[in-house]
Amino acid sequence: MRSLSRFVADSGEFESALCPCCAGARIFRSGLAQPSRRDVMQAMIAAAVAVATPAIAQTSPAADAPIKIFVARKIITMDRSWPTASAVAVEGGRIVAVGALDSVKLSLGGKPYRVDRTFEDAVLTPGFIDAHGHPVVGGTAMTRPLLTYLPTPNPYGPAFPGVKTRAQALAKLKEYVARAKAPDETVIAWGYDTIALGGDLLDKTDLDAISATQPLLVWDASEHFVFANSAAMRKYAITREALSVNGVRAGADGEPNGQFMGTTAAQVIMHLAVAEILTPQATLQNMRFIADLARKNGVTTMSELAFGVVNFDLERFVFDKFFNDPATPARCIAVTDVASTVAAHGDQAIDFVRSLRGKSTEKLTFNGVKFFSDDAFLSLGMAIENPGYSDGRKGIFITPPDKLKDVMAPWWNAGFQIHVHTNGNGGNQATIDALAALQDERPRTEHRFTLQHYGISTPEQTRRAQRLGAIASVNPYYLYYRSEFNAPYIGAERAYTAARLKTLVDAGVPTALHCDTPVAPPVPLEMAWIAVNRFGLSGKVRGPEERVSVDQALRMITADAAFTLGAEDRIGSIAPGKHADFTVLEQDPYATRPDRLRDIKVWGTVFAGEPHPASAIKA
Repeated sequence: MRSLSRFVADSGEFESALCPCCAGARIFRSGLAQPSRRDVMQAMIAAAVAVATPAIAQTSPAADAPIKIFVARKIITMDRSWPTASAVAVEGGRIVAVGALDSVKLSLGGKPYRVDRTFEDAVLTPGFIDAHGHPVVGGTAMTRPLLTYLPTPNPYGPAFPGVKTRAQALAKLKEYVARAKAPDETVIAWGYDTIALGGDLLDKTDLDAISATQPLLVWDASEHFVFANSAAMRKYAITREALSVNGVRAGADGEPNGQFMGTTAAQVIMHLAVAEILTPQATLQNMRFIADLARKNGVTTMSELAFGVVNFDLERFVFDKFFNDPATPARCIAVTDVASTVAAHGDQAIDFVRSLRGKSTEKLTFNGVKFFSDDAFLSLGMAIENPGYSDGRKGIFITPPDKLKDVMAPWWNAGFQIHVHTNGNGGNQATIDALAALQDERPRTEHRFTLQHYGISTPEQTRRAQRLGAIASVNPYYLYYRSEFNAPYIGAERAYTAARLKTLVDAGVPTALHCDTPVAPPVPLEMAWIAVNRFGLSGKVRGPEERVSVDQALRMITADAAFTLGAEDRIGSIAPGKHADFTVLEQDPYATRPDRLRDIKVWGTVFAGEPHPASAIKA
């Protein structure tokens, strides 16, 4: 490992201790003794960032820049009282007027302007918002050697086609091991989809057959399970002691069998493995991968829904470096992971998160905190109740239901917006019960308590959530990608009504859509397409009564997405005073057949009043 002096002398790189499980990832705190190497890394990170972090600067365009009026075939504003326009004026990166061209000119009060007709044949919408993502983790996963069942897109080239059988996945692993550059290099493959490939888990026997000497880790599609060969467990000193951690499984010989099931167990082996590959340079490249993929699909605001799961100094450095760079045409709203904050800052955790708010810029905003109820949807680790899983498996609670209200209470009482990762109907029940207890103890209005994912729910839960003032951010890919795989495990009724949307809308619950990258890629028009049509992978409609209108789906990736992130005063609609962030479409979504919604071509984006064509994105 390079010394701090070498770090300063070279390019500012340092090794990261990132543990990359996007849902519930956190610093490993199982009670096992930590390797001294990890402690050295953490101390090095803190010292290095103190030396290298630049002052944060605002990056908005100069206020005295000439007014630019964009004209378009149609401008969809998402303002219900002013729904469409044909011109929008921009000054200093902000919208100053929107309407017909003549009325916009009149609104400028005689100030000089320039009419830009680049988009006169195009349709402008508010910049799309990915309301729940993970730029670092998503980029890290999607740039690993891939084992995904479905095609995985690449902003710079063809998509990975996917593997359709367990045998194909194992054959791919052999290819990846053969490409390893050094005999001690850990090969980390991502995306193995246990449920899609028939339900069979991997273990050290399967992976030792591929290589008994090359360290090999398989990170599953949910990011909550990890499978390891014997060489990897030797490298990372995994012994019987690790079996004391819930989810680290034993074989017939009483030794760890290479299965690390659930977020806590995954940390046991992943925290050092990932630290070996995530230098700041690599992390920035991974973030660029996701940002470019998002921009190609019209996203102008990204999000990080578990900020701090690595190391706060490191993440502040990387997020500042990336998003506050004037060359990055994207904003990010970061929601802080509470468990990591408490582990790092103890009794000062609340004050620390408050201090992050003061470090917000126009492009990187800190708002809200994050908790976790139950486990993952993709791996069927979520808590399913009444009845449970048909195969007898038990769901996992990341936070025990009887503890959830207590861990949230200090943050609720301090006035923070709270987001809770919750997937199964058991997790949703525990989360809503906790909200009710918080409201009983200390009532709040305008709290925007957000149910994140809200995978398997009941109408009764939604009605109660609405009465308590909750809002929702839903992953529609739970329906499209997973419903037909999940039906044998949880029943067709629950599988096909996953990601209920019409129920939420009818109840009056503000609702956003998200992809939770890398669970799914950041493709907002596809999210809207799922919401409007509710197709399963077979092409059959699943849960048709939960379909929503095109208008409602578009709101879920713009105005309502902004609302769930507490940013509706700045983004989400095309209105005076807001950021001039637009998505540029080649067709009108309202005039497109609903089943063709995802096929609309995205020309690119306008960010702070500056056009950014998707065609300009290069590796």
